Amino acid sequence: MGVTCNCVLLYCLIETFTQQIFIGQLPCPGTGMPVSWGTEMPGLELWREETSSERHLQVIYPQHSKLTDKEKTNICYLSFPDSNSGCLGDTQFCFRFRQSSGRRVSLHCLLDQFDKDLPVYLKKDPAYFYGYVYFRQVRDKTLKRGYFQKSLVLISKLPYIHFFHTVLKQIAPEYFEKSEPYLEAACNDVDRWPAPVPGKTLHLPIMGVVMKVRIPTCHDKPGTTQIVQLTQQADTHISVILPTVHEVDLFRCFCPVFLHSQMLWELVLLGEPLVVMAPSPSESSETVLALVNCISPLKYFSDFRPYFTIHDSEFKEYTTRTQAPPSVILGVTNPFFAKTLQHWPHIIRIGDLKPAGEIPKQVKVKKLKNLKTLDSKPGVYTSYKPYLNRDEEIIKQLQKGVQQKRPSEAQSVILRRYFLELTQSFIIPLERYVASLMPLQKSISPWKSPPQLRQFLPEEFMKTLEKTGPQLTSRIKGDWIGLYRHFLKSPNFDGWFKTRRKEMTQKLEALHLEALCEEDLLLWTQKHTEVETVDLVLKLKNKLLQADREHLPVKPDTMEKLRTHIDAIILALPEDLQGILLKTGMT
Repeated sequence: MGVTCNCVLLYCLIETFTQQIFIGQLPCPGTGMPVSWGTEMPGLELWREETSSERHLQVIYPQHSKLTDKEKTNICYLSFPDSNSGCLGDTQFCFRFRQSSGRRVSLHCLLDQFDKDLPVYLKKDPAYFYGYVYFRQVRDKTLKRGYFQKSLVLISKLPYIHFFHTVLKQIAPEYFEKSEPYLEAACNDVDRWPAPVPGKTLHLPIMGVVMKVRIPTCHDKPGTTQIVQLTQQADTHISVILPTVHEVDLFRCFCPVFLHSQMLWELVLLGEPLVVMAPSPSESSETVLALVNCISPLKYFSDFRPYFTIHDSEFKEYTTRTQAPPSVILGVTNPFFAKTLQHWPHIIRIGDLKPAGEIPKQVKVKKLKNLKTLDSKPGVYTSYKPYLNRDEEIIKQLQKGVQQKRPSEAQSVILRRYFLELTQSFIIPLERYVASLMPLQKSISPWKSPPQLRQFLPEEFMKTLEKTGPQLTSRIKGDWIGLYRHFLKSPNFDGWFKTRRKEMTQKLEALHLEALCEEDLLLWTQKHTEVETVDLVLKLKNKLLQADREHLPVKPDTMEKLRTHIDAIILALPEDLQGILLKTGMT
């Protein structure tokens, strides 16, 4: 039988943090202007029919907000726990769903402007949305089915998990009491937020509370959290200080499985198909997000679903037995998945996550054939044999912390540093080899196209590991060569190398621009025909447009110097050509 339930959706296409929340073209009270931290923020009310579990949209605001039917259906089912979860009280969790094909992506330039300074693991994925949920379920005898059920959901392009959960925690409880006028007032506050510039400390007022937060940049030293500190006088009005915008409580999530944390790190690094079976969406989503986070500062390039249901539009795609399981991490709560995903190679089954300070019994590694019933015990079900020997030192350190009742935050710092050092030891040899593929700067000529990067040759890379491998920075022994060979075939390597190749190609373009600026271009034109000079001006203008469009790493004074060169060349041409060239492109 169904119960009455509502879901209000904040459609933050946050294609910028302005992208800004998309709380988006929601007309602000009294102004009719779009909210600046977002773009389209429809409010959707959903309810479940009393005679079935089907959910329907009841209210959408603003009316011009656009969601496809497929997206609406996904959001409807992902916004509520499965009926077997039994989530009484208030619950927060996160989900991720695929954007419908053919949707027009807006604000490209605005989004890319902020995106380019973010660490790679915080960049938006144009193909996916995140959903942040605040769900309330309480007994209410005045309702026919005896329960009040409602979700406030914020949809965003940005993986700022901790930040958006905090925002919802500030507005959801009051919204459940005061309804839509309160939500409009909250959106009005968001509309006045400053742009989400990475590296800047932001003060964000929301319904009488001021949040202070800093978005990381790609220039931050990995492993350092730029915590915004409370100064004695200037910050007395600050109500909430967020030390992070995206990190979850790593130790709390890994707590039931920290004996196997290094093996799980390998599985995530290699993009292996992985299922997390949990008792509720909050445990499911936190654990999946912690797994994705454990290979930071590398980005996890495969798909991951913090909370996945049988109603998801990709359900058949991900549960088919006609082909090998895809490279994806799924978080599920429905017992039905214990049978449906029995053929998957790696399954983590966890019980209820304990509050901070309480340590659950450690789960064991078990054979997949033992995962046959819906009541299978917690454990890591896999036949995977790790490439690396287990680091007993980190296990002893965490166990000692448990015995000494070390706070979960401190345990998370230790575990996060361990994962960071492990990932860095693995990736540094790759970074060193890829850097060697870069052409020498002396080979860059202003009068030729920038040279190409050398090809990545796996066997050539393997030969470098003998002298400059991970043994230089890691105490862990094992089959590092085997781990690298497996990694080079994974989606994570493919995504990482494409990103690095793009960065290096852009660097070559920037160096080519600098080489052009160092030339006496006016002198060059005196030795060439008007046709060749016009061709040069057009090429230089295209270079400037490319530098701006692709956000090439070019110094501002280099760009200005090149504009000066272009202007000087144009002024040296006949007047009729000057007029044409000044109207063409930009100078």
